[in-house]
Amino acid sequence: MRLNAPLYSVVTTAHFDRLLKKLAPKHPDLAERFEEAIGILSLDPFNKSGRHPIKNLNDVAAGEGQYRLRSGRFRFRYDVAGREVVLLYCGLRREDTY
Repeated sequence: MRLNAPLYSVVTTAHFDRLLKKLAPKHPDLAERFEEAIGILSLDPFNKSGRHPIKNLNDVAAGEGQYRLRSGRFRFRYDVAGREVVLLYCGLRREDTY
């Protein structure tokens, strides 16, 4: 068995792809953050290790992004179905968000 072999496959929705494409030109670091997110989610989407900035969102239905991964200023929302992680949302955390 390989060390750090992906346990989950990570897929994106069409909506996620559109958001990523829209943000990418203005944020060159997004590609690096996205790759980092895929690496984390393919190994530990439930954050059982406690090493990642992942939050289980309360009162969020499946299909709306039950989990959130924070990577720098970016937020990735996703659901987990079996051994598949489905990325649903990619957004920029702004100072005026709250």
